[in-house]
Amino acid sequence: MMIRLAVLLLALAAPVRAEIAIQTVTSPGGITAWLVESHDIPFTALEIRFRGGTSLDAPGKRGAVNLMTALIEEGAGDLDAQGFAAARDSLAADFSFSADRDGVGVASRFLTENRAEALALLRLALVSPRFDPDAVERVRGQVLTGLRADEKDGEAIAARLMAARSFGDHPYGSSGDGTIASVTALTRDDIVAAYRGALARDRVYVAAAGDITAAELGVLLDDLLGGLPQVGSPMPDRAVREDRGGLVVADLPGPQSVVQFSQQGLDFADPDYFAAMILNDILGGGRFGARLMTEVREKRGLTYGIGTGLASLDHAAWLTGQFESANEKVAEAIAVVRAEWEKIATQGVTAEELDKAKTFLTGSYPLRFDGNAQIASILVGMQTIGLPPEYPATRNDRVEAVTLADVQRVAASLFTPDRLFFVVVGQPEGVVGTE
Repeated sequence: MMIRLAVLLLALAAPVRAEIAIQTVTSPGGITAWLVESHDIPFTALEIRFRGGTSLDAPGKRGAVNLMTALIEEGAGDLDAQGFAAARDSLAADFSFSADRDGVGVASRFLTENRAEALALLRLALVSPRFDPDAVERVRGQVLTGLRADEKDGEAIAARLMAARSFGDHPYGSSGDGTIASVTALTRDDIVAAYRGALARDRVYVAAAGDITAAELGVLLDDLLGGLPQVGSPMPDRAVREDRGGLVVADLPGPQSVVQFSQQGLDFADPDYFAAMILNDILGGGRFGARLMTEVREKRGLTYGIGTGLASLDHAAWLTGQFESANEKVAEAIAVVRAEWEKIATQGVTAEELDKAKTFLTGSYPLRFDGNAQIASILVGMQTIGLPPEYPATRNDRVEAVTLADVQRVAASLFTPDRLFFVVVGQPEGVVGTE
């Protein structure tokens, strides 16, 4: 019994790692993919990402990539929207298409016994989407309904104002969903142009996890993606963030206000990124032990929840946060956030806080690799930011390598209270905008 206990204690004391065997697969046509084989269950998750996303919208065509992406499975080849949906359902396959500011994502899951048929259908959607006029108008109507709802949604209004103030005329400065005017004006030709510019082989990343071998994956890649354009639209330039403090208030009737705040962040490739990640967890990573949760929620009851996050995008990096508060409590909550920003910049963190953050960040990381779909999604994300296949096995070592001196140095340089910018949407009492 004592021997078993000793072995258990040693296992718990060992560094926690995400040990997954990632294979690099290259098709005969030169398309590269990452693969994690798992033959326990007869299904596969396939994740595809095209870099660029809604940032590739042509001037005056905001929302085109988003609308195009929503239309991909609304009919392809000789199948209209209903025919495509029926074919997909008959194969028990799952396809989803999404667009964000940095990419167009394609997620698919299919049974091994239906792999060939499912991938043939997916290929049809990727290579031969129809963009039928009736489908365009139906999906356009859905997008416009969402945009009209956003005009009355505090979080959406805050995000729009934050993006515009931070990034101006850069694509990051406006919503990739477009505006009511821009989406209404889009033509089918605009949608076809967006498709040709966004889904191209020079910006594609692929990952698979599940019941498929490297040889099988290599063969299917060319068939699935080989018919796409070789080169897509040019990528946007690096975004120059407006890096100054301030506060904007937008009126929206209601008992609560939405508050978003941000400042310049760090790119993932920055040598200090892991120290910044630890600092973010300590300050506002979402745990109940985080400083902002303690000071704003637990001690003062000013909000139900508050959190911060590091956003390392393709063309910019920022440190952001958000909370909602009753109108009469907003001013005090903002003051507390400012004070905590100043405190971490000037006083840093304690050794105990550093140890707790490391324990959480290293312990929670392996839990992300929960199932084939999640693994495939993570692998594509790793590729887009230039990580090597061995990263999951070494990531926690990089977290553990951060010292207290590293964290204190980065805290002093990263957190800039005078450049912290706030957007408040609501009717906050005693809060006056500065611009």
